[in-house]
This record gives sequence, structure tokens and C-alpha cells, in this order.
Amino acid sequence: MSKLAKTIGQRIRNYRTKLGLSQEKLAELSGCHPTYIGQLERGEKNATIESIQKIATSLNISLSKLFENLGGANTDERNIPLECYEFLLTKTRAEQEQIIKILFEMDKYKSN
Repeated sequence: MSKLAKTIGQRIRNYRTKLGLSQEKLAELSGCHPTYIGQLERGEKNATIESIQKIATSLNISLSKLFENLGGANTDERNIPLECYEFLLTKTRAEQEQIIKILFEMDKYKSN
């Protein structure tokens, strides 16, 4: 499947786990089949826009939030800030606070 499908699937998984929802619960909330949710999260299926809308609504996020920062000029180049952002989405608020404290401490000791 495409890199885009995998990215969107990972984002769905990140938002779902952040909310503490199982695939089954997200499926129930969105009116989709649990197997379909799993296939989307693994990037095995291309979703319809209607399905994505239902899922985004169930996750309490907008479509623009789900699709933000996709498709940069050079898709082969690694987008580290985006990777960091998506990594942080999988963490609890307390974990996010600790990570940002660590980053700020590290930044104090960078070499000029």
C-alpha cells in the first residue's frame, strides 16, 4: 500500500490510542467494521473520505488535523519534526511534559 495510506493509518492509531480506545470501540463509534479499522491502521486499505470523516469525528479531530503536513515537496526526505510530533501524539500528557523537559535540558548543553 502507499506511504500515504500507512501515514494516515498510523495517525488514526495514534489518536485512537491517545484516547484509550480499542479498535473495536472506534469501529462502534464510527460505524465501521473493526477489521476495516485494523486494515486502515496498517495501511492495507485506502479509506473512503466518508469513512475517514466518520473516524475523525469519532476521534474528536478535524479532517484538516488528520491530514496536516502531508505530502511535502520531497517525500523521500525524512521529516523529523513531523515524526517527533506523531511520536508525541502516542504519549500521555504527563509523558509529553517529561519529554519536553528533557529536550529543553538537552538544548541547554548543545555545542555552539
